[in-house]
Amino acid sequence: MKVAFVSLGCDKNLVDTEMMLGMLAEKGYTFTDDEEEAEAAVVNTCCFIGDAKEESIQAILELAERRQAGGLRALVVAGCLAQRYAREIREEIPEVDAVIGTMAIDRVAEALESACAGERKDYITDPDAGPVYGKRRSVTTGGIYAYLKIAEGCDKRCTYCIIPKVRGSYRSVPMEALIEESERLAEEGVKELILVAQETTLYGKDLYGRKALPELLRRLCRIEGLSWIRLLYCYPEEITEELIRVIKEEPKICHYLDMPIQHASDRILLRMGRRTGQEELRERIGKLREEIPDICLRTTLISGFPGETQEDHIELYRFVNEIEFDRLGVFTYSREEGTAAADMDGQVPQEIKEARRSELMELQQAIAFEKAEDAKGSAVMAMIEGRMEEEDVYVARTYRDAPGVDGLVFLHTPRTDLMSGDLVKVRITGSHEYDLIGELENESAE
Repeated sequence: MKVAFVSLGCDKNLVDTEMMLGMLAEKGYTFTDDEEEAEAAVVNTCCFIGDAKEESIQAILELAERRQAGGLRALVVAGCLAQRYAREIREEIPEVDAVIGTMAIDRVAEALESACAGERKDYITDPDAGPVYGKRRSVTTGGIYAYLKIAEGCDKRCTYCIIPKVRGSYRSVPMEALIEESERLAEEGVKELILVAQETTLYGKDLYGRKALPELLRRLCRIEGLSWIRLLYCYPEEITEELIRVIKEEPKICHYLDMPIQHASDRILLRMGRRTGQEELRERIGKLREEIPDICLRTTLISGFPGETQEDHIELYRFVNEIEFDRLGVFTYSREEGTAAADMDGQVPQEIKEARRSELMELQQAIAFEKAEDAKGSAVMAMIEGRMEEEDVYVARTYRDAPGVDGLVFLHTPRTDLMSGDLVKVRITGSHEYDLIGELENESAE
C-alpha cells in the first residue's frame, strides 16, 4: 500500500515520523509525497502552541475530505495532538480511522492494517511509557544530516508548557542504543548528527544517576564518518564545566549551542517556572564565551507572558541588546489549556504580544546583519549542501548554522567536483541579510 506522511512540529517529532516510515518500509509499504496518489495517510501532529494545533487540525481535515470521498482507504492521526485530544478527534472527525499516541508509534503498521480491514481503533498509552527507540529509520532530511533523539519527555514543568502531559517525564534512551543508531546513520552517509530532546543537558540522569551527555558526546566523536555533532535545547542551568570542556576539546563538536532562556526579567522567569535568573544567565553566557570564544549562541524567547509589563519587556530588550546573541527567535505566548500559565492573571492582549515580539525581532535583525557584515574576511569551515548549477554556486552551511533555522553561505566557484556533505574552508566575502557569500579558500578539508 502506498502511504502519504505529513510530519508537523519539531525535529523530535520528525524522528518519530522517520521511525514510523522505517517500520512501514520493512513491512513492504511504499510512500508518496503526492496525497492524490496515496492509498492511506498518516498525519504526525503537534500541539505545542496554538498555531501548531491549527496547522495539525487543518491537515487532518483536508485528508478527512479525501477519506470521506473514498480517495483514501485509511487515515491515521499520530503524535502530540493525538495523545492530548484523542477523544475529541474521534468524536469530531469520524473519517479518522486510528489515533496513535506519542508512545505508541511502533504500532503504526497495526493501525493501518486494522483500518484497511474496516476496524477503527485507538492506540493511546501512558505518556510515561517507552520511549520508543532502536527502530530503523528512513531519514527524510536528505541524508547529509540527521537528528538523534536522546531522550523523551521533560521534568522541568515550566508553567507555559504542555509537553510533560503529552510526552511524559524525562526518560533517556540507553547510550548503547544511541551509539548503535548513530553508527548506522554514519554508514548510511550522514555527516552531521544533531542531538535533540526536550532538554539534552539532563541526558542520563535517570538511567545512570549522573549527567552523561559529556560521555555520550565523546563516544559519538569516535564514530568514523561523522564530521559534525551539534547540540540543541541545552538548558542554561544544566550546562556544566565538564560539558563546556568536551565541546571545547572535541573537534567534531560544533562550537554552537542552542540555549533557550525564554526571558530575562527575574519576575517573569519565576512566573514561568524557570530555574535561572538574569544573573545566572549572564554568568553562564560569559563562561561559554570565555572558554569557547568562537561559540555561536542561539536562544528563544517568549513575548507577552502573563503578567509581563512594559518594564519587563524593556528589561528583556536591553538584555538582548547587550548580550547580542548570534541567533535568536521569539514566540508570542500561547495560552494552552491544562498549563498553570493559562490560569494566571495578567493575560496580555494579542496585539501587545505581537508588537513586543516585533520589537525584539527588529533588534535581533540589526544584530544579526551586523554580525554577518563583521564576518567578511574571516575563514570558516562549511558543509556543502548542494549546487545551483545554472549559477556556479554551491549552497553550504557553516558550523554556526543549524539546518532549517539559521542561514546559509553561497559559494561562487566554477568547480563541479564537490559533493553534499563535503567540508571545505571558506573565505567570507560578503553578506545578504542572514546569509553569507563566500569563496573556497583551498581544497576540500577532508
